[in-house]
Amino acid sequence: MSSGVDSIPHNWLFPRMAACVHHGGMGTTTTALRAGVPQIIVPVMSDQPFWAERMAQLGVGERCANPTQLTAELLAAAITRAITDPSRRRRAADLGAQVSTEDGVGKAVQLINQVLS
Repeated sequence: MSSGVDSIPHNWLFPRMAACVHHGGMGTTTTALRAGVPQIIVPVMSDQPFWAERMAQLGVGERCANPTQLTAELLAAAITRAITDPSRRRRAADLGAQVSTEDGVGKAVQLINQVLS
């Protein structure tokens, strides 16, 4: 029997972290972006390498090694960079605040209605 927690919502957890290590799926990446914390992404498949590169381009994260090449040393170095680089922390906080105020669904509905009109 497990005495731990089975699940914790990312949108609750991520804002409480100094940095976020994740696989780079679109939903997790977006939640980390909204949380305003630097990201370390270890992509596994599909669109995850794209999101890792995009977060690096935006200055809020970095792509770490693929899981088969990941070592404790590589991950520790990436986490250290994420939590000690003031420009990355500031950029993540600024972009997180900006993204959190956007109404993406509302904007999408508006654009779809325009196209259909």
